[in-house]
Amino acid sequence: MDELSERKEMTLYELTARLIMKHGLSISRQAIAKHLSVLEDAQLIKSERKGKYRVIIFNNQPLKNLLKGWLE
Repeated sequence: MDELSERKEMTLYELTARLIMKHGLSISRQAIAKHLSVLEDAQLIKSERKGKYRVIIFNNQPLKNLLKGWLE
């Protein structure tokens, strides 16, 4: 989520490459896709087709709502 929050949107390939290069993780695109599915179910991300690519978009609104509820 940190990577997505920095760039707002990226492809699965871009996200995988950033996680491997920046954080030294050894994780497959399939494993990341599985995690993204859970985040999408929680409405923390959404995905859209842009041309031949699926773009993953960070959605911080549920976190804002949660934080707002905690602070009030």
